[in-house]
Amino acid sequence: MPRQTQQIAIRDLSAFTKALRSALQQQDSFPGHAKMLSLVAKAAGYENYQHLKSETPTLAKEPSTRTLEKALRVFDDDIMTRWPQQTSVQGLCLWVFWAALPAKQDLSEAQVNDILKAGHSFGDHALLRRSLIDHRLVTRTTDGKTYRRIEQAPPADALALLAQVQRPS
Repeated sequence: MPRQTQQIAIRDLSAFTKALRSALQQQDSFPGHAKMLSLVAKAAGYENYQHLKSETPTLAKEPSTRTLEKALRVFDDDIMTRWPQQTSVQGLCLWVFWAALPAKQDLSEAQVNDILKAGHSFGDHALLRRSLIDHRLVTRTTDGKTYRRIEQAPPADALALLAQVQRPS
């Protein structure tokens, strides 16, 4: 079975290390590989390693030239002119909007809409907003009033796209 790159975000490193240390102290012997994966996942707030894998998108190691070319075709003068059909291209294009959102700042729906409207010309900012949430680039409160960019390192293909499509934030 090929190995997949997993990314894990730890919100509170101190709490994580305390939880991991406590879990290791409760072991009778030094844990094996699978058990260690489970302990790390639990310390990070997941139920187990499988839960972590299901919640975490896998990262591509190298940019996909074909996907990147398709994504670049939907931008004209740094404005998205159409919504791509292929889901992988859609997800890649959304990184341009993620980068335009201010980091570590709560935004209203209207503020998010203004940023999205400024970056596309096909007239469906609601589709972009929903897609940002579906692709786990943005979170929103259950009442839908407050949005926040999810801080994470963009994958290699997103960095390549962002280098070529620079929108002012």
